[in-house]
Amino acid sequence: MKTISNKKRTIYPIILAGGSGTRLWPLSRSLYPKQLLPLSSERSMLQETVLRVTGEGFAAPMVICNEEHRFLVAEQLRGIDVKPSAIVLEPMGRNTAPAAAVAALLLAGEDADAVMLLLPSDHVIRQVPKFHSALKIGVLAAGKGALVAFGAPATSPETGYGYIRRGGAIKGHEGCYKIDRFVEKPDAETARKYAETGDYDWNSGIFMLPAAGYLEELERLNPGLLASCRQSVSAAAKDQDFLRLDRDAFTGIESISIDYAVMEHTKKAEIVPVEMGWNDVGSWSALWDLGKKDEQGNVVSGDAILHETRNSYIRADGNLVAAIGVKDIVIVAVDDAVMVATRDNAKDVTEIVNHLKRNNRDEHAVHSKVYRPWGSYQRIDAGDRFQVKQIIVNPGAKLSVQLHHHRAEHWVVVSGSARVTRGEETFLLEENQSTYIPIGAVHSLENPGKIPLKLIEVQSGAYLGEDDIVRLEDRYGRGAPTNANS
Repeated sequence: MKTISNKKRTIYPIILAGGSGTRLWPLSRSLYPKQLLPLSSERSMLQETVLRVTGEGFAAPMVICNEEHRFLVAEQLRGIDVKPSAIVLEPMGRNTAPAAAVAALLLAGEDADAVMLLLPSDHVIRQVPKFHSALKIGVLAAGKGALVAFGAPATSPETGYGYIRRGGAIKGHEGCYKIDRFVEKPDAETARKYAETGDYDWNSGIFMLPAAGYLEELERLNPGLLASCRQSVSAAAKDQDFLRLDRDAFTGIESISIDYAVMEHTKKAEIVPVEMGWNDVGSWSALWDLGKKDEQGNVVSGDAILHETRNSYIRADGNLVAAIGVKDIVIVAVDDAVMVATRDNAKDVTEIVNHLKRNNRDEHAVHSKVYRPWGSYQRIDAGDRFQVKQIIVNPGAKLSVQLHHHRAEHWVVVSGSARVTRGEETFLLEENQSTYIPIGAVHSLENPGKIPLKLIEVQSGAYLGEDDIVRLEDRYGRGAPTNANS
């Protein structure tokens, strides 16, 4: 690969937002994973990640995400007034090496000298100025052809992180070091030795890569993977604001991390260690570490009453939580689930998620509040032949034109205004007004106003499943529903 010119480089942020969200259940779920949640601030982790790499020196971000999360990602970017260069949709997760290849292929077509910054969307960085200083070091090294990893110095024996053993300093690349080896998550005793030596950094999963150089190394080390990525990109389809990768080509791609596919085998790998307050928020215990603690060492979020409770993480999303005489525990209560664990065992929550999957329960995937491109709905109550939901429709948004074979619906407007189409008639409903949608009637619901439309929907009928929706027209390009509403 030719050395990139010494000009001031624009950094192309590539935001990896395809996580499935199991380690922070019950708050994080596969259809609303942790990167979309406000866990460390008032903004979501995705929003914080994007804002961290916005401004002078950065190009518009490219976001790579799961197809199921596309509207949520787009809405969160609009919420912080950031227009991405692309939102690339993966048909299924295939780990970081293919995602980086897709990004590199797209960038190389626009800028032959592009340097991309690969960023997980669900990490916390508390010292952003130090992070930016490390990026300046990394982009210079990547401009000379290096594949750069960023490491957080291992200051404690963490068993949940991967490690990188740092080699000698690299002449001509100030602040960069050779990578001696990558190490998988160690046991407690090995992790203690790593922390004591001072030669190891935690593998942050953040990489600075010359797009062309990464593709060259991938061609050498895993040409089959790169060929499949090329095919998936060349056959990709533009879908509204999204770039949808070709499903057939992408399905055959090996699921492999950039560490295994390239970084452990290339001679161009370097590491920039940086004390940036990094945390991958991989467990509830990590959120306790990050949180602001009271005099008893507790981190509390939401409506909670504590008595004789110490060193615990308590999160109450909607329900009162009372904790008495406990210590070193995690309590997370949402409207449809409560999780209680010791802080040391909270990482094992994935075992609960796997149990839910095996038993065909949907609490691992969806919340009682479900987000849609037009807004959201939340089930309030259900029983024999009835179901009650609260529906929120964003300003200017419209649900699909549809009908139901087995249920009727009653709508009561709580606030805002609704434009209702029922059969051949269209009319407006204001606050405290209502209407009825008979079984089989073609209908649609739209918010023509400037504030959210809130209404209560009462469904009645012999069958109330979400697959009893026949979409006749949909502005969001969706077909028949799968565990979805309107």
